[in-house]
Amino acid sequence: MAMDEHTGIATDATTDATTDAAVDVSEDAAALAGSDDVTRYPIAPGYRVNVRTGPGTKYGIVRTLPYGMKVPVYCQKPGERVTGPYGTSNLWDNIANGQFVADAYVHTGSDGYIAPRCD
Repeated sequence: MAMDEHTGIATDATTDATTDAAVDVSEDAAALAGSDDVTRYPIAPGYRVNVRTGPGTKYGIVRTLPYGMKVPVYCQKPGERVTGPYGTSNLWDNIANGQFVADAYVHTGSDGYIAPRCD
C-alpha cells in the first residue's frame, strides 16, 4: 500500500495493510454508522483516511477509515495545511470525540467551514 509520507494517508486500493493503531474496519463502520441526525459527508473515493487525535499529521492515528465511508462533521478546527483530492486546506473535521480527519479528503461541497468551530 502506498502511503503519502506527509499526510500518512493510504492511497493504493490494491492492498489493505493497516497500522497497529488502526482498529478492525468493521468496528469503524459500526461506530460511525450511528443513528444520530447529522449530515454525513463522503470520504474521497479510493482513499482510506487516517483518523487522528488532533488537527495535524503529527497527532496519533486512532484508526483508518475504510473505502467508501461517510462521516459526520460535528465541528471543524484549523490545523496543519494538507493537500488532498478536494484541494489544500488547514481545516480538520471532528468526526467523533477527539477524532479528526483532514477536510481536504472529505467532500463537504465547500472550501470553508460547514460546521461550527471546535472549542
